[in-house]
Amino acid sequence: MPAGPTSSPRDPPVAPVISGTVYEAFCRSAARHPDNDFLCVLPRTAQRYGMSSLTLAYSRAARQVEDLRERYRRAGLGHGHRAGLMLENRPDMFLHWFALNALGVSVVPIHPDWRSTELAYLVSHSEICAAVVPAARSGDLARAAAEAGRELVISPPDLATLSPVGSPGPLAGTEPDARTECALLYTSGTTGRPKGCVLTNEYYLWAGMWYMQVGGLCQLDPGRDRLLSPLPMSHMNAMAFSTLVMVLTGGCIVPLDRFHPSSWWDDVRESHATIVHYLGVMPAMLLGSAPSESDRRHSVRFGFGAGVSPRLHVDFEQRFGFPLLEAWAMTETGAGAVLIANRAPRKPGSSCFGRPGPLLDWRIVDAAGGDVPAGEPGELWVRSATRRREFGFFREYWKDPQATREAWGGGWFHTGDIVRVDAEGDFHFVDREKNVIRRSGENISAVEVEGVILQHPRVAGVGVTGVPDPVRGDEVMACVVPRGTVSSGSQVELAHEVLNLCLQQLAYFKAPGYIAFCERLPLTATEKIQRTQLRELALALLEQPATVDLRAGKTRTSLT
Repeated sequence: MPAGPTSSPRDPPVAPVISGTVYEAFCRSAARHPDNDFLCVLPRTAQRYGMSSLTLAYSRAARQVEDLRERYRRAGLGHGHRAGLMLENRPDMFLHWFALNALGVSVVPIHPDWRSTELAYLVSHSEICAAVVPAARSGDLARAAAEAGRELVISPPDLATLSPVGSPGPLAGTEPDARTECALLYTSGTTGRPKGCVLTNEYYLWAGMWYMQVGGLCQLDPGRDRLLSPLPMSHMNAMAFSTLVMVLTGGCIVPLDRFHPSSWWDDVRESHATIVHYLGVMPAMLLGSAPSESDRRHSVRFGFGAGVSPRLHVDFEQRFGFPLLEAWAMTETGAGAVLIANRAPRKPGSSCFGRPGPLLDWRIVDAAGGDVPAGEPGELWVRSATRRREFGFFREYWKDPQATREAWGGGWFHTGDIVRVDAEGDFHFVDREKNVIRRSGENISAVEVEGVILQHPRVAGVGVTGVPDPVRGDEVMACVVPRGTVSSGSQVELAHEVLNLCLQQLAYFKAPGYIAFCERLPLTATEKIQRTQLRELALALLEQPATVDLRAGKTRTSLT
């Protein structure tokens, strides 16, 4: 396959016909496979959530979904409403999502590590009318709603105290369908605040259908597969790809609360997982353990993920005996533009993520938007090769039409990812053009972190960037211009004050792991930070003994 941009033929194919809703797809599987396991919560995961382990069959799950649906209906939730769910990867997350989807209510997953500033923004921006959260976080949501000036019905997961919402759904009287909004997922961008991606039922159903049909080393065993994933349900990988492919094939979802390297293989074996989903940080940590004769004692056929270190890819597969299939997609692209190295030659160790299928158009361009020569790196632009160029993609950035238009400039979705295509037509990941820090699978907006740090009265300026981390991919580093003279001893004190400020307002993973103090930041003539030079400055300062290492202070607070 020659390298080079593609464009659809003069008469492009019609987009696949997707009908119905996620709820209806779940109901069909429950009718076909009533006794199949739908959801398995392992003892270690259950203990961390303070619940009992369980295995839930499709039929039993369906009854619980119907009970929740009726309770939501009685509370007045309906088509066009949005409801926030801070339920992590608990069974409630799946059941409440399907129940709300049945009524045409879009769900807004709320990251459990978000704090005051982030929550107030989400409540205001998303316009949720209800939120289901553990009792320990209800006060946080109530304060966020008060700060946002919005009425918000807040309930624990059992809905025992669910109050009626104030007004009917904007689309009351109409039935939800494939074009109905299914979820609003927030993803970090370059403008400071997270962007809300509007995702339809079609988006989710096509993600599951694509996965179900892609074949090769991803060949599924309908009704028998058990998919284990530690990825959060606030991300599209877990919520769209892994959940929907198991629903559509009658398989079992095994959600972990998060990745625990010490118990990973025990969970894999105990769950009888046949598929695992991973992030790049995971193989590195698993390879760090001592080799064991039990390394290949599992039922896993393949891993689905992204970001494995090229130098570790082959070592992992040889040691543990299954392929890590590197894939590429974004929240915005869904399965409308997804690639995966699921067929030979996969070229492990080269950051290869496969070649495009027949429903994907692509270009690789330079800064001026011109196609780069074959083999050269450039920004990846994508669109559907069907008559609906946006098929499978997100609908829009909520309340941000300008960002939506810019993302689709010239009729192509601009990914911001730098890739190259080799002579055989295989895609290789090079770097990210966008100013997003990727730490342990979490996308972090540098501008958002800068906005919080600038609230400190002793900070005159700050630039935030990512620096390499051998375990997490990137770590957050803040280059701070202090206000006034700060002694070396006071710098350590100020650095910890900045860290505490960030931990109060942001998820722990967004807080700086390093803080270095400098006299000035690299700025443009219009006083904007020059991001390339900032990263060079950060890398130089990282080697200086005066840089304050705060990584030990970045601790995760779990829900109880």
